[in-house]
Amino acid sequence: MADPINLNRFRKAKARKQAREDADRNSVLYGLPKAKKTRARAEAERIARLHEGGRREDGSESDETGD
Repeated sequence: MADPINLNRFRKAKARKQAREDADRNSVLYGLPKAKKTRARAEAERIARLHEGGRREDGSESDETGD
């Protein structure tokens, strides 16, 4: 016969695991210094400008070939 499990212990362990995951996620999101956040934002904007600058300006908005 299987050993009985304590549901309260299981529930608390699950809550601790979730809290630990939330803390790790928040440390990544909010744990950066202002200078690094600013640098990352500027880099993302630079990449977006380069990507947007690479678009062709042929006047057609659709993917149709116009045959």
